[in-house]
Amino acid sequence: MESPSTCLSGAGPHVSGWAPDTRVSVSRSGLLPTAVSSTVPLRPSEAPLTFKPGDKVVYPHHGAAIVEKKEKRKAFGENTEYLVLRMTDGDMTLSVPVDKVEEVGMRWPISKEDVEDLFEVLQKRDIREPANWSRRFKNHQEKLKSGDVYQVAEVVRNLALRDAAKGLSAGEKSLYTKALKVLVSELAFALNTPEEKAEAKVQDALT
Repeated sequence: MESPSTCLSGAGPHVSGWAPDTRVSVSRSGLLPTAVSSTVPLRPSEAPLTFKPGDKVVYPHHGAAIVEKKEKRKAFGENTEYLVLRMTDGDMTLSVPVDKVEEVGMRWPISKEDVEDLFEVLQKRDIREPANWSRRFKNHQEKLKSGDVYQVAEVVRNLALRDAAKGLSAGEKSLYTKALKVLVSELAFALNTPEEKAEAKVQDALT
């Protein structure tokens, strides 16, 4: 039996940063995660993003995924082509309109050559954060939603250091767990290694 799916569109709940006609359907065993969007700008030399079934990709706030298939659906009187993504963590699937992949911030994972820079972020200790809890929490949320793996790494590092020094609130612990999963899922793709080994490398960098 298939899990129920929910379609988010301009006619439904407003999501900041999304175009009015952007539609992303989410299905997951009765759970609906918070929908977010972030645009990762392309470098001038890069061609428009084109994904096909079997490709490994990253979706902001959710992490690494594999493109399972392309399919056409009729909605609002128009036929729209979708990419169906299966997230590497859990049984969540996302359906993203092909013409909206850049707008919602979907991108390729970082390469193995980029991993060293990522670990430099995790190992940095001279950091500055807002002293106010709510501002600090909001700052971390925005970084997680950005879709930028280096900003996600900053969230993991900052919260890990704060946990070691002062402990985390329940909200911060939840945010740390989410950020760590997103980071590890992409790192596993970059290193072509199981997520357990990727997480061990992250924890080594944090200590």
